[in-house]
Amino acid sequence: MITGIRARDLRLVPVAGIVWAVALLCVFLPGAVWWCAVGGGLLGATALGMLVRAHMRGAIRARGGLLAVIALAAAAAAMTVGFEMAQRASAAELDGRVVDIYAEISSSSATGSDGRLWFDAQTSHAGIPNRPEPLHVPIRIGVERVPGLDLGTAIRVTGQVIATDPGERAALVVFGTDVEIVMPAQGVFAVAAQVREDFVDRATRLPEPGAGLLPGLAVGDTRAVTPELNAAMLTSGLSHLTAVSGANCAIVVGAVFWLVALCGGGRTLRVAIALTALAAFVVLVTPEPSVIRAAVMAAVAMLTVLCGRPSAGLGVLCLAVAGILIADPWLSATPGFALSAAATAALIVLAPPLARGLARWMPQPLALAIAIPLAAQLVCGPIIALFSEQQSIIAIVANMIAAPAAPIATVIGLLACLAAPIPPVADLLAACAWLPSAWISTTATVSAGLPGAQVAVVPGIPAALLVAVLSASIGVVLSVDGIAARRGVRGFSVVVLVVALGLAGARMLLTGPLVGTTVPEAWSIAACDVGQGDALLVRSEQQVALIDTGMEAEPLSTCLNALGIGRIDLLVLTHFDADHVGAAASVVGRVGTVLHGPVGSPEDAQLLSELNEGGAELVEVSTGMHGALGAASWKVLWPRKESAAFPAGNDASVVLEFDGGEVPRSLFLGDLSATPQRMLRDQLRGTYAVVKVAHHGSADQDTGLYDLLRPAAAIFSAGVDNDYGHPRAETLALLDAAGAVVLRTDQQGRILIGRDGEELVLWAERAAASAEPTEAADDPLDVDDPR
Repeated sequence: MITGIRARDLRLVPVAGIVWAVALLCVFLPGAVWWCAVGGGLLGATALGMLVRAHMRGAIRARGGLLAVIALAAAAAAMTVGFEMAQRASAAELDGRVVDIYAEISSSSATGSDGRLWFDAQTSHAGIPNRPEPLHVPIRIGVERVPGLDLGTAIRVTGQVIATDPGERAALVVFGTDVEIVMPAQGVFAVAAQVREDFVDRATRLPEPGAGLLPGLAVGDTRAVTPELNAAMLTSGLSHLTAVSGANCAIVVGAVFWLVALCGGGRTLRVAIALTALAAFVVLVTPEPSVIRAAVMAAVAMLTVLCGRPSAGLGVLCLAVAGILIADPWLSATPGFALSAAATAALIVLAPPLARGLARWMPQPLALAIAIPLAAQLVCGPIIALFSEQQSIIAIVANMIAAPAAPIATVIGLLACLAAPIPPVADLLAACAWLPSAWISTTATVSAGLPGAQVAVVPGIPAALLVAVLSASIGVVLSVDGIAARRGVRGFSVVVLVVALGLAGARMLLTGPLVGTTVPEAWSIAACDVGQGDALLVRSEQQVALIDTGMEAEPLSTCLNALGIGRIDLLVLTHFDADHVGAAASVVGRVGTVLHGPVGSPEDAQLLSELNEGGAELVEVSTGMHGALGAASWKVLWPRKESAAFPAGNDASVVLEFDGGEVPRSLFLGDLSATPQRMLRDQLRGTYAVVKVAHHGSADQDTGLYDLLRPAAAIFSAGVDNDYGHPRAETLALLDAAGAVVLRTDQQGRILIGRDGEELVLWAERAAASAEPTEAADDPLDVDDPR
């Protein structure tokens, strides 16, 4: 057991654990709700009865109290889900319809990858247009940018709704086509919204880097953070600094507590004023569920420390977790809640022994400064591995460098907010807060650009278990308390870390200096594994075409580095969805010519402008355009020039044909749906050796097109366990029926295709999870080229 945590402080851990498990069970399996509620109630009542009888007999230490608490708390969580079931069932009946919704905004808004403004809301009425009926469920709404969509604003939205899967906190997702403000935010919410807007405007007048990040650090408003900086923050493990978390709340509480103490206030006064300041901070940054959760965690940690019982913090934290989950069981399925609770527990339980262990080699203040982000990273890493395809390798170092600047930016930024009525003072404070913000922004950008800053993983339980073993081993080696002091445990942990470092070193060599030894030379078509997105390469006589870039820069860079590609002669942006062009900024300055389809928004034009400023020639293409890539030729088969029927978007995707030299005849279909696929048939002559299946293998395909193409190999570019269910089973069956070998980046990673005479030769980075007709990279499979 870790020193400082007594047995009685652990008694409430089962309460939080079982309430969490029951909440998860009930939100994912609604049929189990009333079984859990009735079973928990009966068990709790029985335990209480036994406890009462024991007391009546005069027993001094009666057992059963903890069991009663656990059972009744679990029953309460199940009943909360049960009481919401009828409303959620009514909401599910609206799936796929265009409806009118009256709702009140319950969160801050953020710009999504689709360019829409997304926020949470609580409905009051919903139904067919002009006849909505009472309905009370949480929903997620996406609309075009409209001013005044602040917390507490009452709105009417018309749009198409999609029912969510069990476990999702929002019962519906609404794609709004029309939004009307029925009643603006009132009272403190209106004041807070105006203060935020003034601060964002003041901060964004400062120079970059740092200007756009400052509102996120101070008040959690990330609207001014650029996509590039957001990606860098994620890669470097610093994205938590732009979200209002327990750390932000603790900074506010600590600063106020220190100021009151400096003025001579007693402990009671300090606690009262600090909690009041925390409540005001929650209102300022919008009291959405994630912020309230962070505030509760911060208040718990503060009160336990102030009461002189830091070891009791774990028990109080468990009570807080159980209470929050009883009030809102759907939080049990959200990664944010798990990360928040885990990070708080790490600060209470793991940070102290880590600090004592690190103090053997460094001064105590430095040891504590390192132990805090290290503890949070070690505990949160396995949770992140459950759902993220990337693990940050440099997160701990980046946090050590950047984290000291975060409290300064937060405190001074908040003071700048509060000083808004005195513009000169507010400007001065914002300028002072800009410096630490710029420091954090630069740290994120530089660290994210380091080789190997992230490592790709397959999210899920196996990855989480692996990361958990590594995290536990690091914790044991660095700590000196409790179980970490046992030689057998320390020896095993050292062996685990030595093996992990050896494998990591080998990987760095194989993806760095020795990269050429791991990749076959004879490839001419490559499908990069970039998650849910497209990034495909065609190579002829050392000239390279890149068709789309995927969403994230790191997976694309990994693929290009592994294939030894530094210069891109031809960049094809089939259309401007984020999963096709999100990483395009990472190749600026390395592109010769850009082929692109119709431009649909100012953001699209800005991206093209950046590529042009980097030296690329821009060409908007349409049917019939053609050119050469080494010994191969390319031809554009879609879109039709200035088509009113298919404006910018999926159905105006650039469709290219490559043929000649060492490149097998191949067709890349972008994200076309069935209708333009049918119209495309007139442009096609003969069969194709390789086809990149449209729209990641969605169900919206034209059967006749693939019957006509008869590809030998079909590439599906999709992310592991993506939310869309791509590739769909019916599309896989369609290509199988057409006689194609199915190649999937979600199962096989990077895929390479070459040609040996009249046969295709295929390599895959890893064997498919299911029985697919391809082999690993060291055992290529020959496939007849239909030509």
